[in-house]
Amino acid sequence: MPSFRVGAVRFWDSNTRWASIQPRRGVFDWSTLDRLVTGANHAGLPALFVLGGTPGWAAPAARKAPYGDGSRAAAPDHMRDWKTFVRALAGRYRGRIEAYELWVLGNDPRFFAGPAETLVEMARQAETVIKKADPKATVVCPGMGRLWTDEGRRVLKRFAELGGFQYCDVASLKLHQRSAGDPPETMLKILQVVGGVMRGAGIGPPIWSTGTTYEIALEKRLDERRSIDYAMRYYLTGLYGIELNLQRMYFYSWGNTKIPLVLQAEEGAPTRAAMAVDELQRWLAHARIRACGQGLPSGLPANVWQCEFVDDGAHPAWIRWTSAGSADTVAPPGARMIRRIGGSAASVHPGDVVRVGERPLFIE
Repeated sequence: MPSFRVGAVRFWDSNTRWASIQPRRGVFDWSTLDRLVTGANHAGLPALFVLGGTPGWAAPAARKAPYGDGSRAAAPDHMRDWKTFVRALAGRYRGRIEAYELWVLGNDPRFFAGPAETLVEMARQAETVIKKADPKATVVCPGMGRLWTDEGRRVLKRFAELGGFQYCDVASLKLHQRSAGDPPETMLKILQVVGGVMRGAGIGPPIWSTGTTYEIALEKRLDERRSIDYAMRYYLTGLYGIELNLQRMYFYSWGNTKIPLVLQAEEGAPTRAAMAVDELQRWLAHARIRACGQGLPSGLPANVWQCEFVDDGAHPAWIRWTSAGSADTVAPPGARMIRRIGGSAASVHPGDVVRVGERPLFIE
Protein backbone atom coordinates (compact mmCIF):
# COMPACT_ATOMS: atom_id res chain seq x y z
CA MET A 1 0.00 0.00 0.00
CA PRO A 2 1.14 3.60 -0.53
CA SER A 3 2.28 5.37 2.61
CA PHE A 4 0.21 8.49 1.93
CA ARG A 5 -3.55 8.50 2.46
CA VAL A 6 -5.78 7.05 -0.23
CA GLY A 7 -9.52 6.41 -0.30
CA ALA A 8 -9.84 3.25 -2.39
CA VAL A 9 -7.81 0.80 -4.48
CA ARG A 10 -8.28 -0.44 -8.04
CA PHE A 11 -6.69 -3.65 -9.29
CA TRP A 12 -5.16 -3.49 -12.77
CA ASP A 13 -1.62 -4.09 -13.97
CA SER A 14 -1.45 -6.17 -10.80
CA ASN A 15 -1.21 -9.70 -12.25
CA THR A 16 -4.97 -10.06 -11.82
CA ARG A 17 -6.14 -10.12 -15.42
CA TRP A 18 -8.55 -12.90 -16.33
CA ALA A 19 -5.75 -14.68 -18.21
CA SER A 20 -3.59 -14.67 -15.07
CA ILE A 21 -6.31 -15.95 -12.76
CA GLN A 22 -7.65 -18.67 -15.09
CA PRO A 23 -4.73 -20.06 -17.10
CA ARG A 24 -6.80 -23.02 -18.28
CA ARG A 25 -10.50 -23.81 -18.47
CA GLY A 26 -11.59 -25.04 -15.05
CA VAL A 27 -8.31 -24.03 -13.35
CA PHE A 28 -8.13 -20.91 -11.15
CA ASP A 29 -5.19 -19.31 -9.35
CA TRP A 30 -6.51 -16.81 -6.81
CA SER A 31 -3.27 -16.39 -4.86
CA THR A 32 -2.32 -12.88 -6.03
CA LEU A 33 -5.85 -11.50 -5.87
CA ASP A 34 -6.40 -13.07 -2.44
CA ARG A 35 -3.33 -11.22 -1.14
CA LEU A 36 -4.37 -7.89 -2.67
CA VAL A 37 -7.96 -8.11 -1.46
CA THR A 38 -6.80 -9.05 2.04
CA GLY A 39 -4.46 -6.05 2.05
CA ALA A 40 -7.25 -3.71 0.97
CA ASN A 41 -9.64 -5.14 3.56
CA HIS A 42 -7.09 -4.78 6.35
CA ALA A 43 -6.48 -1.16 5.32
CA GLY A 44 -10.23 -0.47 5.27
CA LEU A 45 -10.13 0.53 1.60
CA PRO A 46 -12.93 -0.31 -0.87
CA ALA A 47 -11.58 -2.55 -3.64
CA LEU A 48 -12.44 -2.24 -7.33
CA PHE A 49 -11.65 -5.26 -9.50
CA VAL A 50 -11.19 -4.69 -13.23
CA LEU A 51 -12.14 -7.43 -15.68
CA GLY A 52 -10.23 -7.77 -18.92
CA GLY A 53 -7.58 -9.78 -20.69
CA THR A 54 -9.43 -12.84 -21.98
CA PRO A 55 -7.29 -16.00 -21.72
CA GLY A 56 -5.84 -17.27 -24.97
CA TRP A 57 -7.59 -20.63 -24.56
CA ALA A 58 -10.98 -18.85 -24.48
CA ALA A 59 -10.41 -16.87 -27.72
CA PRO A 60 -7.43 -18.41 -29.52
CA ALA A 61 -7.98 -16.60 -32.85
CA ALA A 62 -8.63 -13.17 -31.34
CA ARG A 63 -6.29 -10.20 -31.40
CA LYS A 64 -3.71 -10.24 -28.60
CA ALA A 65 -3.85 -7.54 -25.94
CA PRO A 66 -0.66 -5.47 -25.35
CA TYR A 67 0.58 -7.68 -22.52
CA GLY A 68 3.05 -10.52 -22.25
CA ASP A 69 0.58 -13.01 -20.80
CA GLY A 70 -1.05 -13.98 -24.10
CA SER A 71 -4.37 -12.40 -23.12
CA ARG A 72 -6.79 -11.38 -25.84
CA ALA A 73 -8.45 -8.03 -26.60
CA ALA A 74 -11.83 -9.61 -27.27
CA ALA A 75 -14.75 -11.44 -25.78
CA PRO A 76 -14.36 -15.21 -25.35
CA ASP A 77 -15.61 -17.40 -28.17
CA HIS A 78 -18.25 -18.83 -25.84
CA MET A 79 -20.11 -16.57 -23.42
CA ARG A 80 -20.43 -19.44 -20.95
CA ASP A 81 -16.69 -19.03 -20.23
CA TRP A 82 -17.30 -15.37 -19.38
CA LYS A 83 -20.18 -16.19 -17.07
CA THR A 84 -18.22 -18.98 -15.39
CA PHE A 85 -15.33 -16.66 -14.58
CA VAL A 86 -17.53 -13.81 -13.35
CA ARG A 87 -19.55 -16.22 -11.19
CA ALA A 88 -16.43 -17.70 -9.61
CA LEU A 89 -14.97 -14.24 -9.01
CA ALA A 90 -18.04 -12.63 -7.45
CA GLY A 91 -18.82 -15.71 -5.37
CA ARG A 92 -15.32 -15.96 -3.93
CA TYR A 93 -15.09 -12.28 -2.97
CA ARG A 94 -18.67 -11.65 -1.89
CA GLY A 95 -18.61 -8.78 0.62
CA ARG A 96 -14.85 -8.30 0.19
CA ILE A 97 -14.67 -6.63 -3.23
CA GLU A 98 -16.86 -3.55 -3.31
CA ALA A 99 -17.11 -3.06 -7.08
CA TYR A 100 -16.44 -4.69 -10.43
CA GLU A 101 -15.42 -2.73 -13.55
CA LEU A 102 -16.65 -4.87 -16.45
CA TRP A 103 -13.75 -4.15 -18.84
CA VAL A 104 -10.64 -2.06 -18.64
CA LEU A 105 -11.12 -0.03 -21.87
CA GLY A 106 -14.17 -0.91 -23.88
CA ASN A 107 -13.70 1.70 -26.60
CA ASP A 108 -10.01 1.10 -27.35
CA PRO A 109 -9.33 -1.68 -29.90
CA ARG A 110 -6.00 -2.44 -28.25
CA PHE A 111 -7.95 -3.72 -25.25
CA PHE A 112 -11.33 -4.63 -26.75
CA ALA A 113 -11.49 -5.19 -30.49
CA GLY A 114 -15.12 -6.33 -30.68
CA PRO A 115 -18.29 -4.41 -31.51
CA ALA A 116 -20.22 -2.37 -28.95
CA GLU A 117 -23.10 -4.86 -29.22
CA THR A 118 -20.86 -7.61 -27.80
CA LEU A 119 -19.68 -5.36 -24.98
CA VAL A 120 -23.29 -4.58 -24.03
CA GLU A 121 -24.14 -8.28 -23.97
CA MET A 122 -21.12 -9.01 -21.77
CA ALA A 123 -22.23 -6.24 -19.41
CA ARG A 124 -25.77 -7.63 -19.29
CA GLN A 125 -24.62 -11.13 -18.44
CA ALA A 126 -22.00 -10.02 -15.93
CA GLU A 127 -24.44 -7.73 -14.10
CA THR A 128 -26.92 -10.59 -13.69
CA VAL A 129 -24.25 -12.97 -12.38
CA ILE A 130 -22.63 -10.44 -10.01
CA LYS A 131 -25.89 -9.23 -8.47
CA LYS A 132 -27.00 -12.82 -7.88
CA ALA A 133 -23.71 -13.71 -6.18
CA ASP A 134 -23.33 -10.43 -4.26
CA PRO A 135 -26.42 -8.17 -4.32
CA LYS A 136 -24.55 -5.35 -2.54
CA ALA A 137 -21.72 -5.19 -5.07
CA THR A 138 -21.40 -2.12 -7.30
CA VAL A 139 -21.30 -2.88 -11.02
CA VAL A 140 -19.16 -0.41 -12.97
CA CYS A 141 -19.61 -0.23 -16.74
CA PRO A 142 -16.67 -0.97 -19.06
CA GLY A 143 -14.14 1.85 -18.91
CA MET A 144 -14.34 4.41 -21.69
CA GLY A 145 -11.17 6.25 -22.67
CA ARG A 146 -9.78 8.09 -25.72
CA LEU A 147 -12.46 10.68 -25.06
CA TRP A 148 -10.41 13.46 -26.65
CA THR A 149 -10.92 11.61 -29.97
CA ASP A 150 -13.98 11.38 -32.20
CA GLU A 151 -13.68 7.57 -32.35
CA GLY A 152 -13.54 7.21 -28.58
CA ARG A 153 -16.65 9.33 -28.17
CA ARG A 154 -18.40 7.47 -30.98
CA VAL A 155 -18.08 4.10 -29.23
CA LEU A 156 -19.19 5.63 -25.92
CA LYS A 157 -22.27 7.04 -27.65
CA ARG A 158 -23.02 3.71 -29.35
CA PHE A 159 -22.72 1.84 -26.03
CA ALA A 160 -25.19 4.32 -24.50
CA GLU A 161 -27.62 4.08 -27.43
CA LEU A 162 -27.61 0.28 -27.16
CA GLY A 163 -28.68 0.54 -23.52
CA GLY A 164 -25.38 -0.64 -22.07
CA PHE A 165 -25.52 1.69 -19.08
CA GLN A 166 -28.74 0.12 -17.81
CA TYR A 167 -26.69 -2.89 -16.70
CA CYS A 168 -24.38 -0.88 -14.42
CA ASP A 169 -24.61 1.18 -11.26
CA VAL A 170 -21.77 3.48 -12.31
CA ALA A 171 -20.16 4.71 -15.54
CA SER A 172 -16.36 4.46 -15.82
CA LEU A 173 -14.46 7.19 -17.69
CA LYS A 174 -10.76 7.85 -18.18
CA LEU A 175 -10.42 11.51 -17.25
CA HIS A 176 -7.15 13.20 -18.09
CA GLN A 177 -5.79 16.25 -19.82
CA ARG A 178 -5.16 16.03 -23.56
CA SER A 179 -1.48 16.29 -22.62
CA ALA A 180 0.05 15.76 -19.19
CA GLY A 181 1.40 19.32 -19.26
CA ASP A 182 -2.06 20.84 -19.71
CA PRO A 183 -3.83 22.25 -16.64
CA PRO A 184 -5.90 19.59 -14.79
CA GLU A 185 -8.97 21.81 -15.10
CA THR A 186 -9.12 20.97 -18.82
CA MET A 187 -10.41 17.51 -17.82
CA LEU A 188 -13.79 19.10 -17.23
CA LYS A 189 -14.26 19.36 -20.99
CA ILE A 190 -14.46 15.56 -21.16
CA LEU A 191 -17.09 15.51 -18.42
CA GLN A 192 -19.13 18.12 -20.26
CA VAL A 193 -18.95 16.19 -23.54
CA VAL A 194 -19.87 12.92 -21.83
CA GLY A 195 -22.72 14.64 -20.03
CA GLY A 196 -24.12 15.66 -23.41
CA VAL A 197 -23.91 12.07 -24.66
CA MET A 198 -25.65 10.79 -21.53
CA ARG A 199 -28.43 13.35 -21.76
CA GLY A 200 -28.92 12.47 -25.40
CA ALA A 201 -29.45 8.85 -24.38
CA GLY A 202 -31.84 9.88 -21.60
CA ILE A 203 -29.58 8.67 -18.77
CA GLY A 204 -27.48 10.21 -16.03
CA PRO A 205 -25.42 7.58 -14.20
CA PRO A 206 -22.90 8.41 -11.47
CA ILE A 207 -19.38 8.59 -12.89
CA TRP A 208 -16.10 7.22 -11.58
CA SER A 209 -12.83 8.34 -13.14
CA THR A 210 -10.85 5.10 -13.28
CA GLY A 211 -7.52 6.08 -14.78
CA THR A 212 -5.87 7.80 -17.67
CA THR A 213 -4.45 7.10 -21.13
CA TYR A 214 -1.72 4.53 -21.64
CA GLU A 215 0.16 6.99 -23.86
CA ILE A 216 0.91 8.97 -20.71
CA ALA A 217 4.04 6.90 -20.13
CA LEU A 218 5.49 8.41 -23.33
CA GLU A 219 5.21 11.99 -22.04
CA LYS A 220 7.85 14.02 -20.24
CA ARG A 221 7.98 13.96 -16.46
CA LEU A 222 6.66 17.10 -14.78
CA ASP A 223 9.07 19.07 -12.63
CA GLU A 224 8.54 19.04 -8.88
CA ARG A 225 6.78 22.39 -8.69
CA ARG A 226 4.23 21.50 -11.33
CA SER A 227 3.82 17.98 -9.93
CA ILE A 228 2.76 19.39 -6.57
CA ASP A 229 0.37 21.89 -8.14
CA TYR A 230 -1.17 19.41 -10.57
CA ALA A 231 -1.54 16.58 -8.04
CA MET A 232 -3.63 18.80 -5.76
CA ARG A 233 -5.62 20.31 -8.61
CA TYR A 234 -6.33 16.89 -10.10
CA TYR A 235 -8.47 16.09 -7.07
CA LEU A 236 -9.86 19.59 -6.72
CA THR A 237 -11.01 19.38 -10.32
CA GLY A 238 -12.73 16.17 -9.30
CA LEU A 239 -14.59 18.03 -6.56
CA TYR A 240 -15.58 20.62 -9.13
CA GLY A 241 -16.89 17.73 -11.25
CA ILE A 242 -19.39 16.65 -8.59
CA GLU A 243 -21.97 18.87 -10.28
CA LEU A 244 -21.34 16.84 -13.46
CA ASN A 245 -22.07 13.51 -11.69
CA LEU A 246 -18.43 12.68 -10.90
CA GLN A 247 -18.32 10.73 -7.63
CA ARG A 248 -14.88 9.11 -7.40
CA MET A 249 -11.40 9.49 -8.93
CA TYR A 250 -8.60 6.94 -9.14
CA PHE A 251 -5.05 8.11 -9.81
CA TYR A 252 -3.09 5.96 -12.30
CA SER A 253 -0.88 4.77 -10.80
CA TRP A 254 0.57 5.35 -7.38
CA GLY A 255 3.66 3.11 -7.57
CA ASN A 256 4.67 3.90 -11.14
CA THR A 257 7.74 5.97 -12.00
CA LYS A 258 7.24 5.90 -15.80
CA ILE A 259 4.50 8.54 -15.82
CA PRO A 260 4.72 12.36 -15.80
CA LEU A 261 3.37 12.80 -12.27
CA VAL A 262 4.94 10.39 -9.77
CA LEU A 263 3.41 10.00 -6.31
CA GLN A 264 5.52 7.21 -4.87
CA ALA A 265 7.91 4.73 -6.40
CA GLU A 266 7.27 1.17 -5.31
CA GLU A 267 9.38 0.50 -2.20
CA GLY A 268 10.22 4.23 -2.11
CA ALA A 269 9.10 7.26 -0.14
CA PRO A 270 6.17 9.49 -1.16
CA THR A 271 7.12 12.42 -3.37
CA ARG A 272 6.36 15.99 -2.35
CA ALA A 273 3.38 15.82 -4.69
CA ALA A 274 1.98 12.84 -2.77
CA MET A 275 2.51 14.60 0.53
CA ALA A 276 0.71 17.67 -0.83
CA VAL A 277 -2.29 15.47 -1.65
CA ASP A 278 -2.07 14.06 1.88
CA GLU A 279 -2.07 17.59 3.34
CA LEU A 280 -5.02 18.55 1.13
CA GLN A 281 -6.95 15.69 2.69
CA ARG A 282 -6.09 16.93 6.18
CA TRP A 283 -7.42 20.37 5.26
CA LEU A 284 -10.73 18.80 4.27
CA ALA A 285 -10.92 15.98 6.83
CA HIS A 286 -14.04 17.32 8.57
CA ALA A 287 -15.50 19.35 5.74
CA ARG A 288 -18.29 18.90 3.27
CA ILE A 289 -18.43 20.68 -0.05
CA ARG A 290 -20.97 23.45 -0.69
CA ALA A 291 -20.13 24.68 -4.17
CA CYS A 292 -17.34 25.23 -6.68
CA GLY A 293 -17.04 28.08 -9.13
CA GLN A 294 -14.64 29.78 -11.49
CA GLY A 295 -14.01 33.29 -12.74
CA LEU A 296 -16.37 36.18 -13.07
CA PRO A 297 -19.65 34.31 -12.33
CA SER A 298 -18.20 33.57 -8.88
CA GLY A 299 -16.97 37.13 -8.33
CA LEU A 300 -13.35 36.10 -9.00
CA PRO A 301 -10.75 36.99 -11.61
CA ALA A 302 -11.13 34.97 -14.82
CA ASN A 303 -8.25 32.57 -14.07
CA VAL A 304 -9.23 31.83 -10.45
CA TRP A 305 -11.02 28.69 -9.32
CA GLN A 306 -12.63 28.16 -5.93
CA CYS A 307 -14.35 25.43 -3.92
CA GLU A 308 -16.27 26.36 -0.78
CA PHE A 309 -16.68 24.04 2.18
CA VAL A 310 -18.26 23.99 5.62
CA ASP A 311 -16.93 22.03 8.60
CA ASP A 312 -18.75 20.12 11.34
CA GLY A 313 -19.33 23.35 13.23
CA ALA A 314 -20.79 25.09 10.17
CA HIS A 315 -17.68 27.26 9.78
CA PRO A 316 -16.97 28.15 6.14
CA ALA A 317 -13.67 27.50 4.35
CA TRP A 318 -12.42 28.04 0.81
CA ILE A 319 -9.71 26.61 -1.45
CA ARG A 320 -8.56 28.91 -4.23
CA TRP A 321 -6.11 28.46 -7.09
CA THR A 322 -5.45 29.61 -10.63
CA SER A 323 -5.34 27.54 -13.80
CA ALA A 324 -2.39 29.69 -14.93
CA GLY A 325 -0.49 32.65 -13.55
CA SER A 326 -1.57 34.54 -10.45
CA ALA A 327 -4.32 36.95 -9.43
CA ASP A 328 -5.37 39.16 -6.53
CA THR A 329 -8.60 38.18 -4.79
CA VAL A 330 -10.49 39.47 -1.77
CA ALA A 331 -10.69 37.47 1.45
CA PRO A 332 -14.34 36.42 1.91
CA PRO A 333 -16.55 37.24 4.91
CA GLY A 334 -15.51 35.20 7.92
CA ALA A 335 -11.93 34.64 6.73
CA ARG A 336 -9.37 34.52 9.52
CA MET A 337 -6.46 32.31 8.41
CA ILE A 338 -4.64 31.32 5.19
CA ARG A 339 -2.83 27.99 5.04
CA ARG A 340 -0.39 26.90 2.38
CA ILE A 341 1.10 23.52 1.55
CA GLY A 342 4.07 22.83 3.78
CA GLY A 343 2.43 24.03 6.97
CA SER A 344 2.85 27.81 6.71
CA ALA A 345 -0.08 29.93 7.90
CA ALA A 346 -0.91 33.62 8.22
CA SER A 347 -3.83 35.54 9.66
CA VAL A 348 -6.20 37.35 7.31
CA HIS A 349 -9.26 39.56 7.66
CA PRO A 350 -12.35 39.81 5.45
CA GLY A 351 -11.68 42.20 2.59
CA ASP A 352 -7.91 41.75 2.64
CA VAL A 353 -6.16 41.18 -0.66
CA VAL A 354 -5.19 37.51 -1.11
CA ARG A 355 -2.72 36.70 -3.88
CA VAL A 356 -3.63 33.37 -5.48
CA GLY A 357 -1.35 31.27 -7.68
CA GLU A 358 -1.23 27.88 -9.35
CA ARG A 359 -0.69 26.12 -6.00
CA PRO A 360 -3.99 25.89 -4.08
CA LEU A 361 -4.29 27.71 -0.77
CA PHE A 362 -6.75 27.15 2.06
CA ILE A 363 -8.73 30.00 3.64
CA GLU A 364 -10.35 29.26 7.00
